[in-house]
This record gives sequence, structure tokens and C-alpha cells, in this order.
Amino acid sequence: MRENVLLIGGGGREHAIARALEDSEADLYACAGNRNPGIARIAADFETLETTNPKAVAEYAQEIDATIAVVGPEAPLEAGVADELEAAGVYPFGPKAEDARIETDKAFQRRFMEEHDIPGCPDFETFDDMEVACDYIDEYDGDLAIKPAGLTGGKGVKVIGDQVTAEEGKEYIRASEYDRIVLEERLIGEEFTIQAFVANGEFRTAPAVQDHKRAYEGDEGPNTGGMGSYSDATDELPFMTGPEYDEAVEIIEATVDALADYRGILYGQFMLTSEGPRVVEFNARFGDPEAMNTLPILETDFLDVLVTARDGEPVPELEFAEQATVCKYAVPEGYPTNPEAGAKVQVDEESAGDALLYYASVDERDDGIYTTTSRAFALVGVADSIEEAEKIAEDALAVAGDEGLHVRHDIGKPDLVKQRIDHMDELRGE
Repeated sequence: MRENVLLIGGGGREHAIARALEDSEADLYACAGNRNPGIARIAADFETLETTNPKAVAEYAQEIDATIAVVGPEAPLEAGVADELEAAGVYPFGPKAEDARIETDKAFQRRFMEEHDIPGCPDFETFDDMEVACDYIDEYDGDLAIKPAGLTGGKGVKVIGDQVTAEEGKEYIRASEYDRIVLEERLIGEEFTIQAFVANGEFRTAPAVQDHKRAYEGDEGPNTGGMGSYSDATDELPFMTGPEYDEAVEIIEATVDALADYRGILYGQFMLTSEGPRVVEFNARFGDPEAMNTLPILETDFLDVLVTARDGEPVPELEFAEQATVCKYAVPEGYPTNPEAGAKVQVDEESAGDALLYYASVDERDDGIYTTTSRAFALVGVADSIEEAEKIAEDALAVAGDEGLHVRHDIGKPDLVKQRIDHMDELRGE
């Protein structure tokens, strides 16, 4: 029996999911607030709707006789789309709103880790009084990370001693419209992500990926949703050891055990410190861009993962090609603070060469493709080494032509990778 799979979301992550299902024994349907041209080419039908409206999503799922749904972004999860789909008789590969709080409520996330003795949790305090939070900054001996408790699209965190001074941090808190703030110890090290496929009490992990949040080369500028990322041909990254990867997986295992009924992707973002991995945050879905590093090298049929999850069977062991990947995003000028939206872009897909092109937050209209306020498209190189994969991705940036888009060219380049290795060697005292 062929499955009817509904994909919810219209970004680069969702284009990667669509590609992973393209050659499966399934008919793919999609819905999103923007019409992603890459997904639209693969899908049997593409419906433009508000994905944070659970009833609208469930009605479309029933209209197409969906048997499985994959929820891509975090906002629909927070809105309860998975709950509504399940009530409509459609299996959602994605957590219900209560379980999605592991991402959508950072105060809940930290308290959950503390209550269940999940390792890797930094020291933290939560505040709903912004002046009391500012007083805590004055009293704290050391630097702090300032995190709004709710969703901010990866752009809300400010780190004292790195991005802002203590006074600037307090100004940020006072000027914000957030009703709750988490203040936690600043972690020093190298960030990495491990994405776990979770269902029926089991999980399987993918190779580690390093995202690059800062907007400009050399890790300068404001935080973004992610300017690009890379993975190596092994489970671990060049600055990590195998035991450090395993330690992070043990943290994921403790979290899956505590969540009990969780299903979907659990994304652990870690800081590798001199004392081992610590948890920066958890997300309740594939990373964006990390999905574009992980899914192209997944050799196991992703549809098999979805079907076994739905049918209550053990999640299959995952096989990944022993190849490295480098992803580079092209974004509107001014992103993320003042992005220029509504510009028509011409993408010369033939210029991508050996790279994979993933459309992200663009909108396909009758007369062409237009930018939104978020990332436009990504190019991914896949090769036997990070250096080779980076060259493939970099050469493919010609698809953008002279569109005035911004790219971080340094992602995956040998000098930047070496800096990560040297940084960890220094922290370990080597």
C-alpha cells in the first residue's frame, strides 16, 4: 500500500524532507504559508495555508487522505497541529504540543532537565519580573546567556561577554516584550548538534553537525536562524572525540526516557566544553540547516522510519553514507535585523553543478520567485572530506548570480575548521 504523506512547512528543512521522500513508495503532499518551488515540484499537491491553524491543516490532511504527516517547523508544533492531526486519525511524526515544550518553552526545558536529573544542564534561573532579572545580572559572578522563554526563530539569545556587555544585556531585557526570561551560565566551547529520530520509546542518532549562527564571517554579527553548517564523514566532528559524541548521545537517551511518549525528531544542541558536552537547548524537530546535512546522506529509507513509528514497531537502525557535507545559505541583505523582502530573484539552477540546491523561505508566484524576510536558499556539497564538500558548495553559489544576497563564505573552510580544533585543544589544555 502506498502511503499519502503530508509535509507541513515551506523552508529549506522541509525541502530536504521532501527530497528524502521523493523516491519512496509514497505520494507526497505539502502545505505551507509560502509556496516553496522545490517542494512544489516534488509534491502531488501543494496547499497554501496558515500552518499554525491546526484545524486548517487537519482538514487538508483529511482531504488528501493522508496516512502520515511530518511536521517541519516548531511554530505548528507549539500551536498543537500534531494533536489535531492525531484527533483526525492522521499519524503525526512530530510531538504533541505538551511534549514540544521541550523546545517552545525554555523555562520548562530547564526545569524538566533539573527535575529528571538529565545531565548537561547549566546553572539557570527563570524570571517573569524583568527588573529582578536585571538585579540577578548585577549579582551574578560571571557571564550569563539571556534567553527569552518562548520561540524567537533562533534570534533572541544574547550572551554577556560575547555579544553584549552586562549593561547592554539589561537594556535588551528592559526593552523587550518578553514576559519570561531564562538566565543561565555562559558555556564556553564549541557548539554542535545531534538529531535523534524518536518513536515508541526508541531513538536513533545522526552524525554531529556544527551550525553557524552568527550573520557574518569570523563569527561576527547578530544571531540568525543559521547561516550554514557542516558535518564530517564520521559521527563526530573534527574538534570532537568519539567518547564526547557518545556522552552527548547519553544525554539524548536520558531525555527520551524522561519524555516517555515523545515521537518525532529530538534535536540536541550542545556546547562541547572542557568538562564535556553541556546542553545549550533542545528542539522538537529537524534543524534548519542541519536537516540539509543529515538527510542527503541518510541511506535508510526515511519512509520506513515513518511507517515503523506509526505502526508501533522498532525504529530501524539508520545507515548514513560516510561522507562529509557543507551547507551555505544565501539570505536577503540586512538579514536578520532588517532584511529586504519582496525582491524577485533569478536562480540559475544549472549553475549548482554537483551541489544540492534547497529552496527555503521564498515565495513562488505566477511571475517568479520572491524573497521573504528569512533565508532564501541553501547549497550543499557532499564529498569524502569537509574540504571537498566546501568547494562544491562554494562553487555552486554562482546560482545566485548578482541578486544581492548575503552568504557566509567561510563556513567549512579549512582555516575556520582548524580554529575550532585549536579552540578545543586549548580548552582541554592540550
